[in-house]
Amino acid sequence: MEDKIKRIYVPMTESGFYILYCLRQPQHGYGISQQVKQMTNGEVVIGAGTMYGTLSKMEKDGLISFCREEDKRRLYQITELGKEVLDTEIARIRRLYRNIEGE
Repeated sequence: MEDKIKRIYVPMTESGFYILYCLRQPQHGYGISQQVKQMTNGEVVIGAGTMYGTLSKMEKDGLISFCREEDKRRLYQITELGKEVLDTEIARIRRLYRNIEGE
């Protein structure tokens, strides 16, 4: 992973993390927002501006790619670089969790 990408995305924002996490399967922005809302019992709500701004930035940076259009909705999926960033962030979160569990 390039240092530039690592500096930009690690640590990730909560919304960025959930967006990338949801894109392990092809999905469109509205579907991601609904999935995140369900996963977090409504505690995390990603607004349209944040969603589409983040999708655009992640696509430009190579973390996700457009895969197809369905019912006039653009579906995206995670790339290998995106998986690497996501795995790095998950490892960081697990380390934090282990550290606080040892108190």
